[in-house]
Amino acid sequence: MQVNVRFESNRAFLGLNGNFTFEFHREFKQATTTVLEHAGLSEIEIDFSAVDYMDSAALGMLLLFNERAAGKKITLVNCKGTVKSVLDIANFGKIFEIR
Repeated sequence: MQVNVRFESNRAFLGLNGNFTFEFHREFKQATTTVLEHAGLSEIEIDFSAVDYMDSAALGMLLLFNERAAGKKITLVNCKGTVKSVLDIANFGKIFEIR
C-alpha cells in the first residue's frame, strides 16, 4: 500500500494505492500526520480509486484520523466495489461525505 499526498490551498488530497489493511497503519498514520500539520487546512479528500480491498482495521484508522482531524471536512471519493460495500455496511456515510 502506498499513499500520495498533495496540497492545494486549504485542501489536502491523499491517494491510496493497494489494499487498505492493518499492515498499512504506519504509512497511513505518517501521511495523515503530515496532512494535519499543514497550516490553514480545512478540507481533506481521500481517493480510493486504486483500492480494491479494506479490512476492519482500515475502518478504525479512518475513525482515528477523523478524531485527530478535529472538525476538518473529510471526504472519501471514488469508493467502489467491496470498499464501497464495507463503508456502507459500517454506516460511514454518517461520519464522512462519500462521493
